[in-house]
Amino acid sequence: MVQEITPPPFLYRPSKSVASPFVFAVPHSGRHYPMDFVKRSILDMKELRQSEDAFVDKLFADVPVCSAALLIATHARAYLDLNRAENELDPDMFAPPLDTCSLDVSYRVQAGLGVVPEYVAQDTPIYKERLPAREAEKRLVSVHRPYHQKLKSLLEKCRQEFGVAFLIDCHSMPSEPPINPKVSKPPTIILGDCWGSACMRDLTDITETLFLKAGFNVRRNVPYSGGYSTSSYGAPNSGIHALQIEISRALYMDEETLTPLPEFDAVKEAIGHISQELVAKIMERIHDHKPASQAAE
Repeated sequence: MVQEITPPPFLYRPSKSVASPFVFAVPHSGRHYPMDFVKRSILDMKELRQSEDAFVDKLFADVPVCSAALLIATHARAYLDLNRAENELDPDMFAPPLDTCSLDVSYRVQAGLGVVPEYVAQDTPIYKERLPAREAEKRLVSVHRPYHQKLKSLLEKCRQEFGVAFLIDCHSMPSEPPINPKVSKPPTIILGDCWGSACMRDLTDITETLFLKAGFNVRRNVPYSGGYSTSSYGAPNSGIHALQIEISRALYMDEETLTPLPEFDAVKEAIGHISQELVAKIMERIHDHKPASQAAE
């Protein structure tokens, strides 16, 4: 019998140079599919990987060189979605059904996309039968809570040291076919700031400008305005700013075979440069807006 090696719930990569108030998080690129989960599923591995933000952790691998911390989830999104609140659960997905008193049966849960997903894509269910009720708590305790405890602690540390913290939540999205190629091109980057409520405007503006300058086609908030992490951590009045970045998978991978394209390294290099410029420009603004007494210290 093969013994399964379970990775930690996250990998943490601190800044390799001078620290900054930036934390880049990658919640959906995890490639660990637990054996008991795979056995319960009616899907094969390729089908299970449909919801995975494949290789996003590698696209942002140079972030620690850019004076920012990097937090990477290890477990598959189909197993547990870290961009959901821990109470976003469908009670009827489990046997016996969960107590509904403390649950948030959100629109995402109703679509089968809660913290323990029922689907990897529309009309593609993961399981053939209900899960044991204990399975929900097991996944939350072993993966969700440690990941978010670490993320919270990193952001709080940034806020204590710099008076402000910035979360860049990194994702990928299925490519969008052009409605009319003669009129407009589909976006290759979507920035989600919860319609301006999750971060200061400068963060979104500067990020958009940098991606446009690098040749990407950028759109804001449609159809991805920001998930749980962006909306729950983004609190500009408290000094925490959160921005979600969605990158079109067609830029760097074959969406059918889930393998990197020859363009992968160029996209990675561009993202590394953009990340470095973003941190530098925001740090300039922070320095320029410091009170004179602080700036002189």
